Amino acid sequence: MKKLSGGLILVSLFVLLLLRYGMVENPLAEMSLPSLFSRNNSQHLHWVAAGVDELVVVPNPKNESEIISIGSLMSHLSIPLNLSAEELLSLQTWKHMVHLVNHSEGLTQAVEAVKEAVTAWEGLMSSIEDERLARSGNRSKSKRLKEKQCPYSVIKMNASEFSVGDFRLKIPCGLVQGSSLTVIGTPQGILGNFKIDLMGTALPGEQDPPIILHYNVRLLGDKITENPVIVQNTWALANDWGPEERCPSPDPDNNKKVDDLDQCSEVVGGDDKQSFTSKLSSHTSAKNLSKDEGIKPRRYFPFKQGYLAISTLRIGTEGIQMSVNGKHITSFAFREALEPWLVNEARILGDIKLLSVLASGLPTSEDSEHVTDLELLKSAPLPIHKDVDLFIGVFSTANNFKQRMAVRRTWMQYPAVRSGIVAVRFFVGLHKNQLVNEELWNEAGTYGDIQLMPFVDYYSLITWKTVAICIYGTNIVSAKYVMKTDDDAFVRIDEMLSSLNRTIVTHGLLYGRISNDDLPNRNPDSKWYISPEEWPGQSYPPWAHGPGYVVSKDIANAVYMQHKRGRLKMFKLEDVAMGIWTDDMKKRGMDVKYVNDDRIHIGGCEEGYLVAHYQQPREMLCLWQKLQETNQPRCCGE
Repeated sequence: MKKLSGGLILVSLFVLLLLRYGMVENPLAEMSLPSLFSRNNSQHLHWVAAGVDELVVVPNPKNESEIISIGSLMSHLSIPLNLSAEELLSLQTWKHMVHLVNHSEGLTQAVEAVKEAVTAWEGLMSSIEDERLARSGNRSKSKRLKEKQCPYSVIKMNASEFSVGDFRLKIPCGLVQGSSLTVIGTPQGILGNFKIDLMGTALPGEQDPPIILHYNVRLLGDKITENPVIVQNTWALANDWGPEERCPSPDPDNNKKVDDLDQCSEVVGGDDKQSFTSKLSSHTSAKNLSKDEGIKPRRYFPFKQGYLAISTLRIGTEGIQMSVNGKHITSFAFREALEPWLVNEARILGDIKLLSVLASGLPTSEDSEHVTDLELLKSAPLPIHKDVDLFIGVFSTANNFKQRMAVRRTWMQYPAVRSGIVAVRFFVGLHKNQLVNEELWNEAGTYGDIQLMPFVDYYSLITWKTVAICIYGTNIVSAKYVMKTDDDAFVRIDEMLSSLNRTIVTHGLLYGRISNDDLPNRNPDSKWYISPEEWPGQSYPPWAHGPGYVVSKDIANAVYMQHKRGRLKMFKLEDVAMGIWTDDMKKRGMDVKYVNDDRIHIGGCEEGYLVAHYQQPREMLCLWQKLQETNQPRCCGE
């Protein structure tokens, strides 16, 4: 017994020495182990100790740190034993993905996204249990899901609802492309300054939520200028305020484009020769304006004290656009980790008398009880003991309900998909909003074509979805080819199958719109910025653009196996990552063939397309209708 006790003491001392060694190697590790959910940041990870249950040290903005046990973290993402067979269908890749954090170096926000997923997952499972109790008759312990459905719009028009200087409008399920916020009001007061903030959800342990867009209107200027100016920015606890974007810009030559629109319209700050002939006031009219005032040259600025303004913030593909009284004024590019789906509140502060605030085009799912073509939209059963010709994994975010429905009603209706020759699944991360997760869970159960991911869906982590697609296409279903696409891409399934057959290549294939010798984007302001530490090379190996590329089964399987062994280099640009992985396989002896197809259009739709990108639901339905009527790949508007 004494020998046993002595042995235990020696083992304990050895473990302590190992931990101390890790702390010496990384001084940030010297803090004690706090709660799993007490901190958040977006910096790179530092590995402390290897083993079955690894520890990870995460620095935070206060120069402190937290040590997280990965085993403990991932245990909170386990699948409950009481889920039905139908419910488990949406979790077929889940068990293969729960150790993602072990191999996440190179992906910012990895640990944070999994931590947030734990909170989201536990909330979702609790809600599901409540719903079961409701169905068993104990409705006092449940809230009906139908009563909590994400609305299409939210509006406030009653003057009594507008608190002086601080108004807040809840956005229940976030924003998506096409969503808008319209604010109708009159700047007033001594200064006439006001701001519109799109607020996100505060992280566990944090008091202050991130600001996805800070839109600050300063009618009397500020410390930099005496002229009226609009200042756009973002704020997050991890990074504080970002770089300001001003309109008019102090550097007009650096007027970037966002969604093909100027970051700052050239008219702002320019000569305004058009006199204002109507002032919206109960005791002022155009006749009261002096002749001198009517012809006096002035600088154009969209907001003026005492004048009504109709301002609309609209979510685009690359950023947020602001128009005032029907005229484009500013654009603001999305910044990393501050994405529109995170928005849960619009806050309007300052000297503005509000008449109405309307959020519209919000993400909302269709009530399955009112879907007349429900049976046609449900996924076809996977073939048993038989390969499929093509598996297609579709990137989608949780609140993109309309985009998924558009895909189901269009190219997922090809006979090859309905018959099981081609299988299609959406790959969707969890949302920080429980209501969105509940609707997503119901949607997955209704249509059977969603694969849930055990992390919150930040853009910087989409490479994990690429790995998941390779897992599904080789382990869940056996596919000859595996394709990745997006939920705003229209894919001609019949022509894609024909094109793959014409290549006569079944091994070592990377098929798509191939780019060669592309240079990394070194602009820190770009969504696609890559630092020299992330990719030190001068150029990338050949890669295929993300809206639609295909790999053969052996490449997909190699991706999964390399990831499983912890040997897969993580890179935040998923399509470039596939090119890097394929190039590495080539260097190790695989005979890789790159097949280029220029009919994969990455910037929209062109006649003769194989894949058309950036298609909204209405455009998807239009493309499908044109194919049915003419059997020709013609774009809408032609």
